[in-house]
Amino acid sequence: MSGWRMDWDPIGALARRVLEQGEPLELTDETCALLLRSAREVAISDEDVESALLSLSTATTLLQEIWRRIFEGSWRLSRAQNRAYDLRDAGDLDGAQQLMRDVLAVEVVPFYREQAEIALEKLAGLAEVRTTGQLNPDLHDRQQLAVLLQRTQQGHALALTDDLLALLRRTAPTAAIGEAEAEEFLKSPEGAEALMGVIVSRFQKAQRRFLRAMYRMTSLRDAGELEGARQQMRDVLAVESVPQYRRMAEEVLNGLDSPPLES
Repeated sequence: MSGWRMDWDPIGALARRVLEQGEPLELTDETCALLLRSAREVAISDEDVESALLSLSTATTLLQEIWRRIFEGSWRLSRAQNRAYDLRDAGDLDGAQQLMRDVLAVEVVPFYREQAEIALEKLAGLAEVRTTGQLNPDLHDRQQLAVLLQRTQQGHALALTDDLLALLRRTAPTAAIGEAEAEEFLKSPEGAEALMGVIVSRFQKAQRRFLRAMYRMTSLRDAGELEGARQQMRDVLAVESVPQYRRMAEEVLNGLDSPPLES
């Protein structure tokens, strides 16, 4: 399953029709094939599926179980990932990793297990970077900067290696820091540490600003106050310097300005 996203729209549509809207389940060849494929994707054996398909009652129970595993697994993983990322950003990598281990202790759906394992591997990699000070080319640039900054705050000296200098030069423009300004920072370890702090701080503030604005924008949009919703994004653009979050705010604003699609 690695490398591609699960398409659970067909089984979801069937579950909504049968389980929510009360439509009777019809065991056509197409429906049976869908149930078999989806059951395999949520770790239900072929033998159990064959037994379930012997009657409408047990087939409906099978559909309920498939959809329960998809829905509950998605909720469990999303909740754990969000909490883990908050802990990661706060410097608690051990706690973040434990949340992923907790998911793996109970999750049976292979796709969700795979996602939890990937997240756990990345968190473990960041913990290794913080412990050793050695960069990992397979990990996210700014996340590595954040843990290296945590490392310096724990009293470890910053080594201006070629890899670190390259990382800082690569990420400085993404935080709206020009080349000349970045090079001035990089004249000393203390300056490099300060540059790391500026990059990490700008992204953290930009993210919080954007998410708060998105929450207010969504509430206003849903209430029919489109001009107020637009103003939330304009307010972001009035102060934001980080290119990524400027682009995101511009895209949201353009979407609000676009005419609604005809039904």
